[in-house]
Order: sequence, then structure tokens, then C-alpha cells
Amino acid sequence: MMSRFDVAVIGAGVMGCATALFLARGGMRVVLLDRGEICREASGVNAGTLTMQMTRAALIPYALRAHEMWMAMPKWCAGGDVLATSCPGLSVAFTDAEAAMLEERARIRRAAGAPIELIDGSAAQAIEPGLADGVKLAGHCPIDGFASAYLTGRAFRAALQEAGVTLMEATPVRGINGRFVLDTEAGPVAAQRVVLAGGVWLQDMAAWLGVTLPIKVLINQLVVTERMPPVMRTVLGVASGLLSLKQYANGTVLIGGGWQGIGDRTRGGVAVRPENFLGNVRLAAHTVPALRQARVVRSWLGLEAETADALPAIGPIPGIDDAWIIGSVHSGYTSGPYMGRILAQAILGEAPELPLFPIDRLLHQGSNSA
Repeated sequence: MMSRFDVAVIGAGVMGCATALFLARGGMRVVLLDRGEICREASGVNAGTLTMQMTRAALIPYALRAHEMWMAMPKWCAGGDVLATSCPGLSVAFTDAEAAMLEERARIRRAAGAPIELIDGSAAQAIEPGLADGVKLAGHCPIDGFASAYLTGRAFRAALQEAGVTLMEATPVRGINGRFVLDTEAGPVAAQRVVLAGGVWLQDMAAWLGVTLPIKVLINQLVVTERMPPVMRTVLGVASGLLSLKQYANGTVLIGGGWQGIGDRTRGGVAVRPENFLGNVRLAAHTVPALRQARVVRSWLGLEAETADALPAIGPIPGIDDAWIIGSVHSGYTSGPYMGRILAQAILGEAPELPLFPIDRLLHQGSNSA
């Protein structure tokens, strides 16, 4: 017998999980499908940064609300916890060009609601004593933080089960036939509504419905050090955007910044680029000199999706009633829970607290509905 649901959410990353959770709490019978385990792709391997300074200005209001959700996660997620830590954030400039960039970005983000103030190098070192000399200017934001991304799936699982969501993990969806009959390896699954939440695979998933939605794929490299004594107490970045640093309670330091590895949508992450690995860790050691003594434990890759205008794809799919999409959010881990909540509000027929990001603007001429 074919399983039937009110809504099928395809893709169990943080945004898919949050959408499914709030839909189920809104009274819908929900199935959440993923080709692997929940939150084991980008949502489980990213840097876990919960930041305003690396969030696009248009998304600041969303990120501020999501930050509150992360910090209170055990209260609304059935006790789930990703060890979210609130701390100050610093974005530093070592050159005049970086300082000019920092001033402009801080101005735009302040206008969007982020409480970012510009301070000089000595003030930055007072906040972060481990910071190197030579900082010309820094952006300081008291609302920042980080989480342990690898705990995301475990944190959501109990809440989803408690809400009555049917989890179909290790169940690849091969296509959608007719009106939302999902072709899966476990047999057909029918739903009255469908939500595409597949991250970098949204381009392929949209094609199931006859929609051409170009999605760029970034292959981000991350590095983690051995455990070491405290060397920093903020979320620290460089104005160029090429560095993100934070130290976890266990002493390890996570080094990110979007340096690219080798891979693509089809193969996933294939290999670390040695020259980018070296560039990333050298910049980290330049920014926090104590890291020169650290040994690297491992490096890995995470895939990030980006639309043509670098704004999210969240909302109804044009021309196809009851079909929805969510993904391609810069700093998507930061904003993910809140994005899922407002999409669920829209699907439930409620007015979202903040506007969605419909994809009409992104579709190629000639896109059509199935």
C-alpha cells in the first residue's frame, strides 16, 4: 500500500528538519526523506558559526531571530542541544583595503539591525587578547557565537519523532511522478504538498517538476586543530571573508573561511586543495599567533549552495500549487531554523513573521511546470 502524507519534505538538513518539525506541530502529517541520515551533509559538517558579521545584510533580521532559537534550542527542540555558545564576534582588518571594506560592510549591516561597532586595534585586543598586533580596524558584534554542527541531526531527531514526523533516512528520491508521488527505493510515497529542501541538489530536484533553477556549488574546506589551551574567546574573522575562527570547549580550534576544495554536485567533496589548505592555516596563524604551535588533526569539505543573486530560494514554486522550496541561504546554518519556521507558517496558511524569498526572480525563460 502506498504511504500518503499531508506534506513530504525532501532533504533533511537543518532547514528541511525545521520545516518538517513546525509543519507537524501545526497539525500536518509529515514525512521527511533523505538519501542519507538527517543533517549529515552540509548541516553536519559546516563550521557551526552563528554570526552576524558574515551574514548578508538582507538576512540580518532572520539571523538575529535564528540566533535566539539556537541559544534556546533545548526549550523548543525536545531537549535537543548543539552546545550553542554565545560570545562576541570580531571581524578584523590588517590593511587599508580591508579597513575600507569593513567600514562599508559594518555600515550596511548596522542599517539592517546588526549591533556592530567599529573599534581600533587596541580595543580589539582588549576583547580578544590572543589577536595579533597590526590590526587597523575591527568590527565588534556582541551577538555572535557558534555550535557543534555535528550534533545537529541528533538534536533534531527526538523533536521530529515526538512531533510525529515519519523519518525515511537512507531513502533516495529519484523523481516525482504526477501530483507528488515520490519515486523512492522504498516504494512510492504520496503527499498533497511537497517541499524541496535539498541544498546543492535543489537544481536537480527542481528539474523533477520541470523547473530550471540554476544553483552554484561551493566546495568549502575546513580544518580542525588538536586540543590546546585557550587561545581565543571570540568568533574571529578577517574582513576579506577568508577566515573564520572559533575555539570549542574541548580546546580544538576550527578554521574556516570558504577556501575552496575539489568537488562538484555529482561527486560531492573529492579532495582538499593543498595550496588553499596552507593559505587558510597561515592566515589563521597570522591572526592568532598562538596557533603557530598547534597541530592540525584533519581537514574536510562541505558543500554550499548559492543562487544567481546570492539571496535565498524560499517560497512557493511558481505554477505548481502546493510545491515549495527552501535553501541556498548564505550563512544558512545560522538562519536555518528560523527559515524553516517561516516557510512552515506560509505552508500552513499563516502570514510569515518575515517575508520569504520567492524564486520567480531566478527562473530561466522557458521554465515550465510539470
